[in-house]
Amino acid sequence: MDYVSALVPPVVMAAFFIGLIVTIVKSQGGDKKAKEDAAVDAILARTEATRQADGR
Repeated sequence: MDYVSALVPPVVMAAFFIGLIVTIVKSQGGDKKAKEDAAVDAILARTEATRQADGR
C-alpha cells in the first residue's frame, strides 16, 4: 500500500496540470481573441508614442 500513497500526489498534480492546460487552450482565440489583441495593440501603441516623445 505504500506504493499507492507514493503515486497519489503525482497523479493528482498531473490531473490538475492537465486541467490547467485544457483551460488555457480553451480560453485562447474565439470571441475573446479580438479583445485581447486590441488591448495588446493599445499598449504597444502607447509604448511607441512614449518612446517617440522621449526622443529615443
